[in-house]
Amino acid sequence: MTMTTSLAHAQVGESLTPLDCAPITRTMLALFAGASNDHNPIHIDIDYARDAGLPDVIAHGMLSMASLARMLTGHVPPGRLRQFGVRFVGVTRVGDRLTCTATVQERFHADTEERVRLQLQATDQKGEIKLAGEAVVAL
Repeated sequence: MTMTTSLAHAQVGESLTPLDCAPITRTMLALFAGASNDHNPIHIDIDYARDAGLPDVIAHGMLSMASLARMLTGHVPPGRLRQFGVRFVGVTRVGDRLTCTATVQERFHADTEERVRLQLQATDQKGEIKLAGEAVVAL
């Protein structure tokens, strides 16, 4: 896999420099719940999570998506993002360390802009996929 730090010159098949995130903590989940106004107890109440059959609370899917967005905006200004979507593939747990990646799938022109379509993934420390998606950015 070829790695690039410059999206403007990236070719199909090349990957952007990945983002390695800090481990998910309970504090992070509580702060995200407050910031997003998503106070679903499955994310912050261990007793509730256990009653639901889980060993512990699980991270907000949108927190993982925000990590992918942070990786993207580390490479291009947010104003160049034209499309961004993901599928939630796996559960992210307390202690998981996400790595966010993007690989160039296509270069094309649309609306008088040169654009790049990126395949996105967020995986945990075991390599398990948590999110999969794509983004389109204008160059």
